[in-house]
Amino acid sequence: MQYLLMIYAAESENPKPGTAEHDKMMQGFTELAQDLEAKGLMKGGNALDDVATATTVRVRNGKAQTLDGPFAETKEQLGGFFLLECKDLDEAIQYAGRIPSAEFGSIEIRPVISCGA
Repeated sequence: MQYLLMIYAAESENPKPGTAEHDKMMQGFTELAQDLEAKGLMKGGNALDDVATATTVRVRNGKAQTLDGPFAETKEQLGGFFLLECKDLDEAIQYAGRIPSAEFGSIEIRPVISCGA
């Protein structure tokens, strides 16, 4: 079954690029991604640009409206994701716990619903 591991953290809490903490975090992401790929579990994943670059689209009364930024103001923002093929939720939880930013943010795990094909 596929699980989407969504990585949330307050952008202000992320280690700053150019610091030892940032380098350590990025090394952790690289090592996790390499392990997941070697095990054939990685189906996709990426980091997202800062929340300031987001655009939200809503359709009301048949008309599309766009807003700069995310729809909801929250303390933590979606910063990236891993799409994994895991045998069960327990395995997905195991890998979510290895995501470096889980130490200062949170990881939301959601099963992916197959839409045919």
